[in-house]
Amino acid sequence: MPKTDSVPVMDVETDTRTRRYPMWKVLFHNDEVTTMDFVVGLLMRFFGHTAAEAIQIMLSVHQKGIGLAGVYPREIAEFKQEQAISAARPTYPLVVTIEPDD
Repeated sequence: MPKTDSVPVMDVETDTRTRRYPMWKVLFHNDEVTTMDFVVGLLMRFFGHTAAEAIQIMLSVHQKGIGLAGVYPREIAEFKQEQAISAARPTYPLVVTIEPDD
């Protein structure tokens, strides 16, 4: 049986901070064709908003030209962007973008 008292002990520095992934905003943009009801439906279906939350976001899109659908890690933001755009095509010219959440 090998001796265990001669095994070297390694000094390992442990990083106790939690690494956070950069977050990305998913933004809906206003257009003259996509209906308000359709936008509300997308926000509820793909972004998990309640009807009241989805209406508030839709009103922001309508009145300010842009509305924040959610903030996610990049891959999820890209996936949600693609879901919304794919659901809109070819009926609506919906524009959904993502940008870093600073």
